[in-house]
Amino acid sequence: MSKDLSKILEGWDYQPDDVTVRLIDGDDGTKKVQLRLDLGVLQMEMDGRPDRQTPGDCPSWLDYYEQKQQAHDAAGPDSAAFELKEEDCLRLWHEGVQYYHRYLSFWHLKIYDLCARDTARNLRLFAFVGAHTDNDRHRLQFDQWRPYVTMMNVRAVATPLIDEARYDEALRVIESGIEAIRSFLDEYDQTDSEGGRGELAGLERWHVEVLAEKAGAADARPKPPEAVLREKLQEAIDAEEFEQAAQLRDEIRRIKAEGKGKETDEGT
Repeated sequence: MSKDLSKILEGWDYQPDDVTVRLIDGDDGTKKVQLRLDLGVLQMEMDGRPDRQTPGDCPSWLDYYEQKQQAHDAAGPDSAAFELKEEDCLRLWHEGVQYYHRYLSFWHLKIYDLCARDTARNLRLFAFVGAHTDNDRHRLQFDQWRPYVTMMNVRAVATPLIDEARYDEALRVIESGIEAIRSFLDEYDQTDSEGGRGELAGLERWHVEVLAEKAGAADARPKPPEAVLREKLQEAIDAEEFEQAAQLRDEIRRIKAEGKGKETDEGT
């Protein structure tokens, strides 16, 4: 079998200004994610580590080091704190980049639940490294991406909620993301700098847009029959069409009487 990628990439051109991604059926019967690059393609698994590896018989290096840290703490609660070495941080960084490529692909494929899963996973990675290294350079290498990944996670979680018109839930998710990025900026004393400001401004604009969409959806809801009749009644009175106004009053009374009748039936 030829190892030349030309056939695989034929008719699937790289777009430098866009993310070019697709789902394919793998030879093992499972779906795979393919991300087009300028010189080839990245192929990733849908679940587990994107490259299908299980380092240390664990789902990922992050899981491996989390288990190692838990075992260390359990074995010697009074001993020195668990600390990641430079080699450990390098492994975790390369693995985090794999998850970045995959969640970006999921976002462009509109597979929002898996994008939310992978962004949450990388946020967990940043927190773990931050808690278990004394090297500020290593900590910042990961944590500098927290505003961006927070923003992506919020968008992945809130977008399907908005699609389902669950605006209050979506707004709570967006507000939580805004607060998380503000906390990051305060933590690093960057409230007046550019780092993280773009993601914060983007979520704040989206919050306003969702509020407007929620208000528009409420205005678009069909009005109750009685409310429609009352508007017509006022129009008839303004136009001095008193006979029509009387008919409308009778219709309003009938609807109100039916409503009271239903309440009585439900009470029994």
